[in-house]
Amino acid sequence: MKVRMRIGVTAKSHGGAAGNWLMPRAVVVIGAGISGLAACLRLSSAANVSKIILLEASGHLGGWLQTTRTQEGAIFEHGPRGVRPMGIAGKNTLQMVTDLGLDNDVLPVTYGNEDSRNRYVFVGGKLCKLPSGFRTPFSTHPPFSQPIIVSLLREPFIRRGKDQDESVHSFIGRRFGKEYADIAADSLCRGVFAGDCRQLSVRSCFPVLSQAEKRFGSAVIGMIAGGGDGKDQCFTSRLISRARRESWLQWTLKQGLQTLPEAIQQELCRRGVEIHLNCPVQKLQQKADGAWEVQLDGGTVNADHIFSSVPAKVLSRVLPPIWEPLCESLRKIASVSVAVVNLEYEGLVLPVSGFGHLIPSHESSEILGVVYDSCSFPQQDRVGPPTTRLTVMMGGSWFQESFGDPDTVPQGHLLQRALDTVQNHLGITQKPLQSISKVHKDCIPQYTLGHSELLDTIFGSIDKHHLALSLIGASYRGVSVNDCIYEAQRSVDRLLGLTQQPR
Repeated sequence: MKVRMRIGVTAKSHGGAAGNWLMPRAVVVIGAGISGLAACLRLSSAANVSKIILLEASGHLGGWLQTTRTQEGAIFEHGPRGVRPMGIAGKNTLQMVTDLGLDNDVLPVTYGNEDSRNRYVFVGGKLCKLPSGFRTPFSTHPPFSQPIIVSLLREPFIRRGKDQDESVHSFIGRRFGKEYADIAADSLCRGVFAGDCRQLSVRSCFPVLSQAEKRFGSAVIGMIAGGGDGKDQCFTSRLISRARRESWLQWTLKQGLQTLPEAIQQELCRRGVEIHLNCPVQKLQQKADGAWEVQLDGGTVNADHIFSSVPAKVLSRVLPPIWEPLCESLRKIASVSVAVVNLEYEGLVLPVSGFGHLIPSHESSEILGVVYDSCSFPQQDRVGPPTTRLTVMMGGSWFQESFGDPDTVPQGHLLQRALDTVQNHLGITQKPLQSISKVHKDCIPQYTLGHSELLDTIFGSIDKHHLALSLIGASYRGVSVNDCIYEAQRSVDRLLGLTQQPR
């Protein structure tokens, strides 16, 4: 639903930044990705927030949660396609699903589903199945030269690292060996962050591993010891108990993950939240009392507090010049672009079954991986005779050198590279029934070395100057759907004084 911006809409401010900024009456949320939507949903349940305005530059709600539903019944995801139920953040998302009345729309995949549990890497010109199950750690599996148990048993005796921060590649290589850094860590970082494990920070990208080493002196022992799993949280969703009981590996929604932002939008409209699409923010101007004037194409909006869920670099362009030191720090958080090509084939054409395969950068820098969508969620295939849905991911940190400018890369070129990939990797030579090619520009932030210190500088500056500004979204503390929702809600709770948790 498109909501037009009314020229000159204003929301009366009820207090300044000094002393009263923690009790806002009018709040503007910039960016209607899943973080912005989650923040609005939380804010709309607060009694002391009388006006909420959501501003989105595009005509689409949900950010990178984008689904195509075809007339034949097939579901194609162009962004995230599955959500993990584990941990506090995972349970929190399931609670949101229940609160929105979507329980009956959930499609789970359990650990018992071998088709989805199998994971592959493409190394040396062939698919190699990654070790899984209780017996495989004791056997040698290509492309690795020795059983993983050897590295696991040796790891607790490796000394702690001395550096404040360390790349993912360095950490895994030091604790588990060069093979696992070059293949497993490299592929994983390309699959999750579309990034280079030699540049990404283990402290920021995989904090559980980093904290385990610091606390226990061993990543393995730390993982075995575990930590809080959210049992102390006030979750009431039956989905959480069901996910634990049935051992869910991941889940989606029957009509695709875009169903989630659509449901949130309906609830926000019911609660009276103003939603304005195609309404980019031109400038943010701080007033004498600490409140904000949000400048738009056709007018202004006043707010006691702002939540920004747009990428850090985008925010830096609209902040006042007086905050240039803060803007400089925001600009240091880079993002990468990813090309996504969805393919649908007639028949069951895959030579293996599994979640998909990843490609380490030394094998092919431009192709990140291939997801076997029909294996995980066959319920989303078209009605009728069997078909196979695949998604090819390309680019990431290597987009520019592989494809050039994300704004001008020809769709036909992306499609041909995807077709070449499935032919060379999976032996599929037939013409697809249909294909969809998209480029997501600057869609995944990169938590490079020093990211944690950079966040300390950014949030420290906001706190020091009592800015009525909250930063949420993937640029800061997690790129997954779960992380974005959880961190957005925590940020709202901190603002409203519902939690004393640090940033």
